This record gives sequence, structure tokens and C-alpha cells, in this order.
Amino acid sequence: MLTNQTREGLLALRLPGMARAYAEQLDNPTTQSLGFDDRLGLMVDVELAQRERRRIDRLLKNAKLKAQSACPEDIDFSAKRGIDKRQILDLLTCQWIQHGQHVVITGPTGTGKTWLGCALGHEAARKGYSMIYYRMPRLLEEMEVAHADGSLPALRTRLAKARLLILDDWGVSPITDRGRQDLLEAIDDRIPGGSVLITSQLPVDVWHDYLGEPTIADAILDRLLHNKHAIALKGDSMRRTSRGNPDA
Repeated sequence: MLTNQTREGLLALRLPGMARAYAEQLDNPTTQSLGFDDRLGLMVDVELAQRERRRIDRLLKNAKLKAQSACPEDIDFSAKRGIDKRQILDLLTCQWIQHGQHVVITGPTGTGKTWLGCALGHEAARKGYSMIYYRMPRLLEEMEVAHADGSLPALRTRLAKARLLILDDWGVSPITDRGRQDLLEAIDDRIPGGSVLITSQLPVDVWHDYLGEPTIADAILDRLLHNKHAIALKGDSMRRTSRGNPDA
């Protein structure tokens, strides 16, 4: 039948959204009464929406966010958390990524730092930005292994290519001399243009002490803090509440 040939042709052209919409139209008397342009327009809309969904899914899959279900629609703007709604809404435009700026989210354990960071990352994917998520201890471990097996250049290239680098749990584990240098190189590779989002239990004013070696600490913090948006979460651990997310 001609209808089957049309559907198979759309699939052969790698237009599965249009093929699905075409099949649905055949089963819907309402759409069959529409004119050709209207029906074609509906099919194109479905194809575009499906491609957009695949693009977002691909960006999120590559990012490997810890809190994969975190999304802007679920952000808790209650005053007790110390969140400025206007600031978050501004960050959700992702202009900060476009301008190569950074975000630093601090606060006690359990206040939702990781979740909020992942929600901002989710919106970045919706806006078409590539990203990569790492817990800071895991990134330092991978860099150490990469020194041994010769894969460090490839790892650094992968980090540098992502428009947004999310570093979660900054400062929860000691950092070695080589780790400091690797971190500096990874951040320096992103200047200018690449954005970094950091979550940390440590207040920013003790980061210099955490990093240790003054010269490298100065270099890292100069690149991160002169062009940042700061969010300081507060309140009780959300892990203790039935509706709170389980991430730090």
C-alpha cells in the first residue's frame, strides 16, 4: 500500500518522528480532515521535538550527572534554604555559560548542593551545552591513573571540550602536589570560554588553605573566583525530610 511505502520511506530517510506522526494521522479522522500543509506541519513539529529530546538525552547521558532526576521545575525556593529565586532564575537562562562564568555552591552536608548543581546542569543540556560531571575525589584519582597509563592528554582534552565542567564535593579529600597541578591545568584549559560549577562543604574563604601551595592556590582561585556566581545554601539536612532529595 502507498501509505506503508510512505512510512517506510520516512524511516529510510531517518525521519522516525514524521513516520510516527504520519501513522497516527492515518488513525485520527480529525487530522485527516486537515489540509496538506497543516498535516505536514504537524509531522515536522513531531520530528523536531523528537530530535530535540534525543539531543538533550545524549548530552545528559554524556554528562553522567549524579542526580539524574534533578530538574529546574523541582527546585525548592523556600527562604530557609538561602536561595535567591531571582538569582536562580537568572542562572537558568544559562547566560553565565555563554559568557564563560562560573558558579560556586557551598553549604553544609545534605543541603542539596549536588542536586541544585545537577538541576542547573540539566537546564544547560536543554539549552544545548555539553557538560561533564565529576566528583572531585574521583577526578583526582582518574588523573593519577592517567599519569601512569599515558591517557592524561585524552582526559584533559575531554574535560576541556565540555562547555560546562561540574566539580562536586570540592575539598572533601586531601589533594596531593600533583593533584594541585593537574587541577590547575584542567581549569586553565577552560580559560577563556569554559564554565565551571563547583559544590563544596568548605566556605570559599578556606579554599586557599585547602589547596595548600600558595602559588598554585592563587592561580586556581584567580581563575575561578573573579568571575563567579555564589550560592550559599543553609538549613537542616534534606536527607532528614521525607520530600528532600538524598544528594549533598
